[in-house]
Amino acid sequence: MVIISLKMKMKKILIIFAHPAIARSKINAAMRGAVEDLGGVTFHDLYAIYPDFLIDVADEQKLCQAHDVIIFQHPLYWYSTPAILKEWLDLVLQYGWAYGVKGRALEGKYFFQALTAGGDTDSYRKNGLNTFTIGELTAPYRATANTCRMEWLPPFTVLGMHRGMSDEEINRHAEEYRRVVTALRDGTFDMQKAKQNEYLNSNLDLTIRKV
Repeated sequence: MVIISLKMKMKKILIIFAHPAIARSKINAAMRGAVEDLGGVTFHDLYAIYPDFLIDVADEQKLCQAHDVIIFQHPLYWYSTPAILKEWLDLVLQYGWAYGVKGRALEGKYFFQALTAGGDTDSYRKNGLNTFTIGELTAPYRATANTCRMEWLPPFTVLGMHRGMSDEEINRHAEEYRRVVTALRDGTFDMQKAKQNEYLNSNLDLTIRKV
């Protein structure tokens, strides 16, 4: 009876992955490798599935409806997302389906971005090189989640790729990603505590409950 109860609590995770040059991204490859074998997780590579950008809207909507948590994993390209992810948002999140009076298909689902960027933490500040924080730059996605009645979570964020990152650091970030996805799946992630953090991967020992 206990096993059945635990299974009932498990959330289905959809990771929508968008990277046009994955062969050149050690961090995204490591993060992908850390989660794509997890049970209950669907890893959905947009550039691999739609090399012609002809997105199957009906299939994408069915996929979203079949999952409880939707993650957009991508590099931060010019303070936004790779092109295919914007195309996905424009086509898949239709009025009457994702938003509007009758658009409630995504209501109550959890959503966050898992993003990587070249600049370090200090560069994403008011007086830093990039002027704006990660939270400010990703505000349109928080607004999107709000419009679609989804539960927004702060982004899982890995910064500082341009300065170089050791294999040890890369593996640590990948393992933290796996911890977050696993905890979300198993219902051991404290959503309310996580919402108070700048990044989803801040203070994981406090936001992931021990069982």
